Amino acid sequence: MARDRFLDFDTPWFRPLWKRLLVMGVALGWGLFELVAGDPGFAILFLAMGGYAAYRLFVTFNPREDK
Repeated sequence: MARDRFLDFDTPWFRPLWKRLLVMGVALGWGLFELVAGDPGFAILFLAMGGYAAYRLFVTFNPREDK
């Protein structure tokens, strides 16, 4: 089901390191931008997303094999 794959960080698409760094960096960078711009609500949201992405893409990353 498509809903199962919505937050699937173990997809083979994330196998290249640059893709994982890009996804994490964009979220964390946007969170820092929002913090500097003075919007703590969106800063917390994007920093949390970046932190979750970093955890899933670097700590627990276990990509499935291509079919």
